[in-house]
Amino acid sequence: MNIEQIRNKLVVSCQPVPGGPMDRQDIIVAMACAAVAAGAGGLRIEGADNVRAVVASVNVPVIGIVKRDLADSPVRITPYLEDVEDLIQAGAAIIAFDATRRIRPESVENLLTAVHQAGRLAMADCSTETDGLAALALGCDLIGTTLSGYTDETADQPADVPNLVLVRRLSTAGARVVAEGRIRTAAEAADALSHGAFSVTVGSAITRIEHITEWFIAAMQQTVLKG
Repeated sequence: MNIEQIRNKLVVSCQPVPGGPMDRQDIIVAMACAAVAAGAGGLRIEGADNVRAVVASVNVPVIGIVKRDLADSPVRITPYLEDVEDLIQAGAAIIAFDATRRIRPESVENLLTAVHQAGRLAMADCSTETDGLAALALGCDLIGTTLSGYTDETADQPADVPNLVLVRRLSTAGARVVAEGRIRTAAEAADALSHGAFSVTVGSAITRIEHITEWFIAAMQQTVLKG
């Protein structure tokens, strides 16, 4: 794919709450098709089987990931070379993987090499500026702010605010930054572009009804408590 296809575009992450009522492949495909019909420039999909089903149903680039809960590593996003291979076979145009500096089963270098040898684009999911700059130096095509606030190192990040300072710093350093994580409003997505984002990924605020409902209820309860 031409990386320019997602410049200044919205990427919609169609990942239902695991085990929730919407955690079905047909619903994931339906969400993906609805997002594309509304103008989304790309999709982020978890699981090789889901990626395969979505790729067959849309005509925009799919960012593929595999999530795992490992006993010996905090890395969850595409930790193994076999995950990369599965996503390649499923048709993902872009493969995203955790690029943080944590104990991991496979090096970032090896994951990146496997992606590029298959002729696909590599997206490094990062938590800090150091992570992002290291991934950029290795040759990752896209640098995501995906994990800011989700690692021990970044646990002090506000839980409901996107890290646009990180977007700006990585963009200024020359990275194609995918602003991702805690973007809940259209205004925040637009603000990410103004901070230099190459593209913007939004997930929960579009595709996780459980989270959206909780946000509305919490805001209403605050009003009730204030009297």
